[in-house]
Amino acid sequence: MHNTKCNVLIVGFGPTGSVLANLLSKYNITIHILEKENEIYNLPRAVHFDDEIMRTFKSIGIFKKFLKKTIINKGTKFVDEFDNLILDWPRPKKITENGFYPSYRFHQPDLEKILRKNLIKNKKVKISYNSELLEISEKGDFISAKYLDKVSNSFQIINADYVVGCDGANSLVKEYISQEVIDFGFQEKWAVIDLIMKQNKNNLPDRTIQYCSKKTPATYCRNVGRRRRWEFSLDKNSVDKEILNDDKIWHFLSKWITPEDAIIERKTIYTFKSLIAKKWRKGRVFIAGDAAHLSPPFMGQGMCSGIRDVSNLFWKIAYSCNFGHKEKLLNTYESERLKNVKEYIITTINMGRLLNSIGETNVSNTVKEEKDGSKKMTSIKPPLGPGLGNNKDKLRGKIFPYINLQNSNVSNFDSEFETELVLLSKQNVDNKKIKHINVNKYEEVMKVFNRLNISALILRPDRFILSSLNDNSKINDFIEKSTLQFG
Repeated sequence: MHNTKCNVLIVGFGPTGSVLANLLSKYNITIHILEKENEIYNLPRAVHFDDEIMRTFKSIGIFKKFLKKTIINKGTKFVDEFDNLILDWPRPKKITENGFYPSYRFHQPDLEKILRKNLIKNKKVKISYNSELLEISEKGDFISAKYLDKVSNSFQIINADYVVGCDGANSLVKEYISQEVIDFGFQEKWAVIDLIMKQNKNNLPDRTIQYCSKKTPATYCRNVGRRRRWEFSLDKNSVDKEILNDDKIWHFLSKWITPEDAIIERKTIYTFKSLIAKKWRKGRVFIAGDAAHLSPPFMGQGMCSGIRDVSNLFWKIAYSCNFGHKEKLLNTYESERLKNVKEYIITTINMGRLLNSIGETNVSNTVKEEKDGSKKMTSIKPPLGPGLGNNKDKLRGKIFPYINLQNSNVSNFDSEFETELVLLSKQNVDNKKIKHINVNKYEEVMKVFNRLNISALILRPDRFILSSLNDNSKINDFIEKSTLQFG
């Protein structure tokens, strides 16, 4: 049995695990990834992500390559069985505070190929395909993981400072931490049909349509290129094999298309669930993505939530690898993420109830009635849950805007705080605990400071605000209090 060592072991190489690896690769730490499959699962699963996630993609250097593989999503309409509009959720083609459009469509294998290729040249990253995790155990100041190398049919051991389970709904890492979950009670079987149009059919909607119905709720998605997706709800007693019969599928789709228009790329059945693990951490072991939470797909936030998880976690683990284990810092991961993802799941469940025509149209507190009587929804952007920083600080836990710079060596301000905390202030500061930037030299950042009426901010590598100050005279006390949990 062969033993190897690394700083961080990532279990699972889907979007969540591969984004985590890309984020951690900015640091001088060793990373080992275990993936039980031999290659990328080549069929679409996730088809949507938002502006916050594109900002993360920009930070790891895949934006330009990946942008070519996406389309801008125009939004979602909820209609009744007679195609009357119930609720409109437009996604305007307007740049958000995160620096990108609110909503994108993509083909998941395209993303995974780009994420993996981005890691290949990094000598600090080792990827083991055909490798199945069998058990993990705590060994004091490190974690020992045993896995099966299915190519050589041999058992191997990895000793890691930290382990992150990005290994999906049936996560072995989650079993190690705890199997207790918060169940929100939404569980439904849905058929998912992905098709490739033989030619562009112009009369199909150019946005997502949610067909609300007590009998057969359904969803239509306009995806990249000639790909289109339909999903429809199933009776819990339905027989999967019968439902996935091609004749039955084409009968259901006949309202929109025929076999002359498209070919079926895949057909499958999912059971949509609404769960959050009660514990996301046990010592030096963490879970993220589907291992930590499951949501119905109606908001398109499943993959996004997993990427938010690792965006919150990567720099905390890297900090602990470089400066010693930081218990208080690592303990903020679950508390900051759980509340945020819970709000997304509850809003998604309310959308599901509307789809089933048993809920109110007020699916979230962002639904507003227009002058003409129609109802319109805007996207939710929940702040972080309690964790780092003072909860009484009105800016703590909110996203800092993406700022393009005109007269600078760098094109955007995000690149100034990629891997560490940074203090932004209107005056020079003599404090060696933290990187400091005087914002007076950045006209665009000064505008944000003036709008927020502040004199200083501490920003985290994940683009969230740690703390804010409006009195420069207290700046050293401010730094000390803000960084207490990093000691």
